[in-house]
Parts: sequence; C-alpha cells; structure tokens
Amino acid sequence: MTSAQNLEAAIAELKGNFGGELLRAGDPGYDAARKVHNGLIDKHPSVIARCTGTADIVYAVKFGRQHGLEIAVRGGGHNVAGRSTVEGGLMIDLAPMKGIHVDAKARTVRVQGGVNWGEFNRETQLHGLATTGGAISTTGVAGLTLGGGLGWLMGKYGLTADNLISAEIVTADGSVLTASAAENPDLYWALRGGGGNFGVVSSFEFRLHSVGPMITGGLVVHPFEKAGEMLRYYRQLTASLPDEMVVFAALGHAPDGSGASIAALVVAHCGSLAEGEAAVKPIRAFGPPVMDALGPIPYSAINAMLDAGNPKGALNYWKANFVPELSDGAIDTVVKAFAACTSPMSSILFEHFHGAACRVAVADTAFPHRAPGYNMLCLGQWLEASDSQRNIGWVRDTYAAMKPYMSSGRYMNYMNEDELSEGAAAAYGPNHARLREIKRKYDPENVFHLNQNIKPG
Repeated sequence: MTSAQNLEAAIAELKGNFGGELLRAGDPGYDAARKVHNGLIDKHPSVIARCTGTADIVYAVKFGRQHGLEIAVRGGGHNVAGRSTVEGGLMIDLAPMKGIHVDAKARTVRVQGGVNWGEFNRETQLHGLATTGGAISTTGVAGLTLGGGLGWLMGKYGLTADNLISAEIVTADGSVLTASAAENPDLYWALRGGGGNFGVVSSFEFRLHSVGPMITGGLVVHPFEKAGEMLRYYRQLTASLPDEMVVFAALGHAPDGSGASIAALVVAHCGSLAEGEAAVKPIRAFGPPVMDALGPIPYSAINAMLDAGNPKGALNYWKANFVPELSDGAIDTVVKAFAACTSPMSSILFEHFHGAACRVAVADTAFPHRAPGYNMLCLGQWLEASDSQRNIGWVRDTYAAMKPYMSSGRYMNYMNEDELSEGAAAAYGPNHARLREIKRKYDPENVFHLNQNIKPG
C-alpha cells in the first residue's frame, strides 16, 4: 500500500477507539476546524482529531507518534504564531472538551482543555468567583495558562498560572499524569509558564477568588494629540496603584469606524464598588477625556470589552517585549511610531505589572518575568492579504525603534512565528536550563515541538 493508503487504514482502525471526530480534507467541518484565530495562518493538517476526553487524547498522541506525524495541539486556537495547527501533520483539537465544574464552597474550578475565558467566566460568575483570565473572552484557558497568563486580576491575585492548583496531562509516551505540588512537582512547576512543551493538558484545576459580578472598570479616551501627556500621566498613575487595580494604556483607533487615532486608558478595579469609584476618580479628572466609559461593569464584560477589536480571521502580526519603565524617550518614540500606523485595526498596548504578579520569586514558577514594569505589545492587524507587507513592516519598525528601552524578557504568548527559534531563552530567562532538563524527562524526543519550543537538555 502507498503511504496515503496506510494512513487511511490507520485512521479507520483508530476510529474504533476514538470517541470524537477524525477529520480529513474534504470532510464536513474540516475547514472550520483547521482555522485558527489569526487569519495570517493557513495550514492544512492531514488529520484533525477532535477529542471528547482524555482517552481520545491518549489515542491521538499514540497514533501520531506511530505514524511519524508532527503533532500540533489546539486549545482555543488564539496563539498569534499559529502553533496550534500544522501543515500535513496531526492536529489534536481540544475544542469539543468544554467541561467546567465549579466547587463554590472550596472556591475551585476544574475545566477541560477546550474551554475559553468567556465560558469559564460564565460559570464561575454565577457564584461571584473568578481567577485571572484573558483580556479577550475567546482566548483559550489552556494556552493562556501555560504561557503565564496576563489579565485584569493579576495585581490582586497574580497570573493565571499562579492560580493553577493541578493539571491532568497526557505526555509523549501516552501516560496520563497529574501535575500538582504533591504529584510530579517538577512538571507542575514547568506547566506554569513553560507552554505546551511537556504534553497535552486535558484539564486544569484553578483557585477562585471573590470577584464581581460587578466591578469598576472600562476605558477613558483622549485625543491622539494628547497621547504623550496621557502616557506621562499613566507613568505617574502606575507608580502607586493598589493591588485591586490594573490599568493598561493603548494607542489605537476610534471604535466609531472613523479611523481616527486615539489614546486610551483601560481600567479594572476588582475591589468594592465604593473603593473602585474613589480609585478611578483621578483618572476621570485627568485631561479631561473626550470619552469617559468608567463605572460599574460586570466582570465578565471587562473580559469581553476588547473582543470586537480582535475579530477571528483578521490577519495578525505582533511583536512584544518588557519595558521596565516609561521614560520620556520611550513615550516620545512610541507616539511617533504610532503616528505612522498603517492599519485602523492596529494598536500599541502597555500592560502594567505590579502587585501579586510581582511578589512571586523568579524561580517559583517557570514564568520568570516578575519585575514591576510594562509589557509592550505592538499589535498589527488588518483584513486584506495584499496589505500584509506594509503592516508587518510597521510592526517591525515600531519594535526596532523601541528596542533601546526594552529589557531582555519576552512574554511567550505574544511571540510570532518568525521569532520562535531564537526566543526561548528570552521567554524563559533564568529558568530555561531547568525547563530543558524537565523537557528531557517528559519529552526526550521533542514530540511536542510545535510551540515556543524548549529543546531537551
């Protein structure tokens, strides 16, 4: 038989043990399943294994290895580098795995690997509970957690990974392991920031906190001509924020479709409404803003506030790095760079780190970036493939202009396809060597390499 016939025969055999769908090109649902959030990524797996549970993942991993297929793992499919899909290999698709169980008394939740943050919040907020989640509701829980997890609650409750209690994971040899402080603690350490390098996480158990359902938040918008002044105010504001308050700064475009450039502060305060009202009062007074949308808001709405500006299928190219401080030079440089922006969908975002996220020791989790400061994301986004070159060029030019103000650290969830080979050391910093040793223990043949890859030590 030809190799294609061998593969078809193997798929037919796998179907006998597989509970979900096995999709091939031409099958109904194949094109929808193969597409990821970033429209710049267009790959065609030979097989998509849409899993319904842990057993399906085990069978899929063993099948892929037996037939020499490259294995990609898709949770939410949001990763900008598109590493959750593969050309010609096997995509293990966790999207059908939507189980969520909230234990309100214990303040914990267990979710399967296909859950996104909108679904997560929908269940936990029934009980007024939450953990640090994504800034876009369609982001997958799996990818965000494994990469560290920046979000609106990180000042008070730390990163998403800091709230991980345990995980069930299928490793490269098909074993099903629990990773926690008590079981396989080295693997537990690695999963909190080390990405998808160590296996396929079938479920996550998180610690929950009393948040919402109403908090204080939203955004205030200033004219772009005031961008420099606003960023200087932002620098002053973030020097003394309470843990309950997270503020991001954005240079972007008006949501009314006019394409006008704007400068905005995006705010979330997870304390009492009275505390939140007092905390945002100075922000509302500065400027004053041309639009003030700060006030009581459902916590779940905060996590969906940026969804409309980040539609599935738009073409995306990002570059990001940590910036320890917003000096006058950095502010002047970024404002000048954004003035040359080539798409009304693109933006530059500063995500401020402080509080609980910075009170974890560098070596306590695989995620090493614990110093107060900012993560700068230059987010290029557009709709037409013919515009790709100039939009990618703008992102690269902006990043190059800001390089003198950057530290050596990189947030791995924002790394692009063309940065993955060189970025591991920057993403994992002083924890890289230990991660390589753990990789060698659990995946010595680097089966799971379609990620921000850690090569076995």
